[in-house]
Amino acid sequence: MGFIKEFKEFALKGNVMDMAIGLVIGSAFQSIIKSLVEDIIMPFTAIFTGNVDYTNWVIQVSNVNIKIGSFLTAVINFLIIALSIFIALKCIIRINKRLENMNKEVEGKLERKFGKSKRQKECVEPETKVCPHCLSEVKYKATRCPYCTSELEVEKVK
Repeated sequence: MGFIKEFKEFALKGNVMDMAIGLVIGSAFQSIIKSLVEDIIMPFTAIFTGNVDYTNWVIQVSNVNIKIGSFLTAVINFLIIALSIFIALKCIIRINKRLENMNKEVEGKLERKFGKSKRQKECVEPETKVCPHCLSEVKYKATRCPYCTSELEVEKVK
């Protein structure tokens, strides 16, 4: 019973679902590219090569057929898919950079108008702290009090 529950949790996680959707879209995209290469690009290259159809190009060695044309078609498919993914990623990176710059610009305008935000003020590490044993002021990062030599807890800034 526990195995089924664990598998259900795994299968319904966001990352697994995203990956499954990506695979479905990728296979659909691959069939489009395959059609583009086989039905448009390869016949178009035949115009420049004197009507030679590379998709059915076979080299026969002894009794073995080596399908060079099929391999060339697969290589062209791969190159087009890789180029498409490269272009899509470049666009996504460019959009993310623009959004990041816009966020920085908005934060800068808000900071100029209202000063540092409360969250920014909280994140600043203090310079000193008070030893709980002798109540002396010591450096914030100190792990031992220089006055009473007591060990100090390391505090974390929230």
